[in-house]
Amino acid sequence: MPRCDTNARAIRGFTLCEMMTAMAIAVLLSAATVSSLLFGMKLYRVSESKLLITADARNVLNHIRDEIRSAKIIYVGNMAGSKFLPLADGIAQAGSALKVCPTDDTNTFVCYYQDGQDQTLKRFTSADDSAQVTASCVTNQCVFQAEDYQGAPLTHSQNNRVVIKATLQFYRKQYAAVGGDFCEQYQLQTRIARRTD
Repeated sequence: MPRCDTNARAIRGFTLCEMMTAMAIAVLLSAATVSSLLFGMKLYRVSESKLLITADARNVLNHIRDEIRSAKIIYVGNMAGSKFLPLADGIAQAGSALKVCPTDDTNTFVCYYQDGQDQTLKRFTSADDSAQVTASCVTNQCVFQAEDYQGAPLTHSQNNRVVIKATLQFYRKQYAAVGGDFCEQYQLQTRIARRTD
């Protein structure tokens, strides 16, 4: 019977060293892919938190803007308990509360104020005395300021204000670590011009 002579190179396979090298490269590529995916997920979580906070605060400022633009009378002041106290003439019209009257009747109003006890921005109306939280983690005491067209604070409470500046500074806990929580600080600011009749 004739012997079939085959080429040794044609049936030769990968050596153990070649296989281990290929496996090591595959493992390194897989580890790099997984680590970049995990890093991307962490960045997404951080940016998602910031975007959600910013979107909520913008919704609040948009609601305040709409009420100011349609108002007839606006007062800047502070809260004493559950009572709004307008600022006196002669001092800068900057405070923690804003009273918006949609008509010439000052007994019908919407009031926004920063509650220093629980660091929230709250809203109540003359029809409903129960305050509702519109924004949480608000840290600044001076939220509202009446300004002229150049941005200078007004010192009188006449109802011819050009601009109401609203500023929200707030914080958000990002993650807990050994030794305490880490917080991010944010600020949103807008200037709202009242519509004239």
